[in-house]
Amino acid sequence: MLRFLFVLVLFGVAIYLLVRVFQERGMMPERPARPQRPTPPPSIAPDDDEDFLRDLDRKRLNPEDPD
Repeated sequence: MLRFLFVLVLFGVAIYLLVRVFQERGMMPERPARPQRPTPPPSIAPDDDEDFLRDLDRKRLNPEDPD
């Protein structure tokens, strides 16, 4: 039983080393990188616009102003 375990571990190490050598030499294709999703542009709402907010404050402070 101990001999079987030793052979199994030795076989596993040999397979691991072979795979590593193949990867380094380019014999095995590397995993393709996942395509990244484009980030959506930040949404701009009226309350994000400084000019809009300034205009609201002006209208709130001067309700009789025609513009």
